[in-house]
Amino acid sequence: MMRWLAALGLRRYDALILVAALASTALYVAAAGGEGFPLDDGWIHQVYARNLAERGEWAFTPGAPSAGSTAPLWTALLAVGHGLGVPYRLWALALGALCLALTGMLGARIAERLFPGVRHVGPLAGLGVALEWHLIWAAASGMETALFVALGMGVMALTSPSSRRAAHRRDTLSPLHGEGMGGEVASEVREDESTRTTGGATAARGLALGVVSAALTATRPEGVLLVGLAGLLGLAHGGRRALAWGGGVAAGWLIGVAPVALLNLSLSGTVLPNTSAAKQAEYSALLSAPYLKRLLDVCTPLTAGVALPLLPGAVWAVAARVRALRRNRGALAGLLPLVWALALVMLYAARLPVTYQHGRYVIPALPPLIVVGVGGTLLLLRAGRRRLPGRVLRRALALAAVGILLMFWVIGLRAYDTDVSIIQTEMVAAARYLAEAIPPEDLLAVHDIGAVGYFAPRPILDLAGLVSPEVIPIIRDEPALLALMEARGAAYLMTFPGWYPEIVADPRVAPVYRTSGTAPAAGGENMAIYRLDWGSP
Repeated sequence: MMRWLAALGLRRYDALILVAALASTALYVAAAGGEGFPLDDGWIHQVYARNLAERGEWAFTPGAPSAGSTAPLWTALLAVGHGLGVPYRLWALALGALCLALTGMLGARIAERLFPGVRHVGPLAGLGVALEWHLIWAAASGMETALFVALGMGVMALTSPSSRRAAHRRDTLSPLHGEGMGGEVASEVREDESTRTTGGATAARGLALGVVSAALTATRPEGVLLVGLAGLLGLAHGGRRALAWGGGVAAGWLIGVAPVALLNLSLSGTVLPNTSAAKQAEYSALLSAPYLKRLLDVCTPLTAGVALPLLPGAVWAVAARVRALRRNRGALAGLLPLVWALALVMLYAARLPVTYQHGRYVIPALPPLIVVGVGGTLLLLRAGRRRLPGRVLRRALALAAVGILLMFWVIGLRAYDTDVSIIQTEMVAAARYLAEAIPPEDLLAVHDIGAVGYFAPRPILDLAGLVSPEVIPIIRDEPALLALMEARGAAYLMTFPGWYPEIVADPRVAPVYRTSGTAPAAGGENMAIYRLDWGSP
């Protein structure tokens, strides 16, 4: 049995990580009653996937192709479930849970390569990832986040232009070899005639990495940042076959990304989806704050969990890696996980410094932080075990990390339940009312289009600009939006009233329905639907 597992690249602890990921996702879903998603955006993906499977259209509104899907690969995977007739929620949640498990397994392997000789670092890091509540929430969200995280870990694990073989003696899946983050010197294995590979084999490995990198970019466009970082590090430390490896990476990435770029280009005139410009325009006012404040704001949601007690260990590990650079230039590659995490949060602080939905956009920074934090904490504890204060610190850090991980697992379950309840009793409830009471041919102006598109398909003027790019230039201009609604002949408006106070105060905007959902209990307000009366022509 062990030989079969080894041949498949599996470890004994993989089963434990898989069970932790699947069980956690299932329990979160069960706690929310087994219905809905915690984000309206999850319904957007389902609408695109259903139309793709049933009509062969890349469209939110049937017959009107649009570039409103941020994650084309995720949408395509969801469409497979629709095409096979699998219940859409079961398919989406199964994909999310499996991606979470894969993230944990890859995290375990990266940890073992970053911290050679540190006992149990792999399974502990993998379980830390699989039980982190933000990541479970993402896996059960129906969104692309879990896939993006898994593919990002895959890129980090595969980034290596070297021709070293897979063996228990050294790293094979990433450049995280040489000197461990904790300062231990791993045995340097030099190439000989039995381990050398041809330039063609090196290019083939690069091509494989390029394909995974393309999948990452097709899942979320900011994945190109990790691809660039990994490519630079690989080329810098790849030796004489670096060019063959780099060429393979570039070829695989370009081939994989080209269809998505051409799709967006044909639909929106740019290689990026509409969502990129729409989100940045909607929250452009946040950019007026100082950058450091934005950076702190973006990072704050990530501190609500196990990342915080692991931070000292991560700092210890980075300090050791920096010291190792004096002796081994290849040690720089071991910084890739944290460089990626930092680059991601810095990017969002610069372009989209939003913190809602538990910091959903920067959640992918958590797995590399957990992996490095677990390994660094184990090194930190080992360094202080000979003295009484060190032993006390060791136990305190270990207990704090485990206790906080489990405590926030429960807190996250409750947060997921609350989030699903809000979407179900506000967005979905309003969409069901539309399906029953409003003629399907009437144009609807709406902010948060997902549930409406799924349960009450109809012509839509998207006030968030995701599938109506003409909205983007005036996205914060209420009089201009009202004028556009009149010009387009919108018959009804669906929104949270507080989002458009000037519009809902206009005498031509008359309320006809309001939900009685759970949003007010969470500090929000109920969804409302208004009839728009533009007067006689």
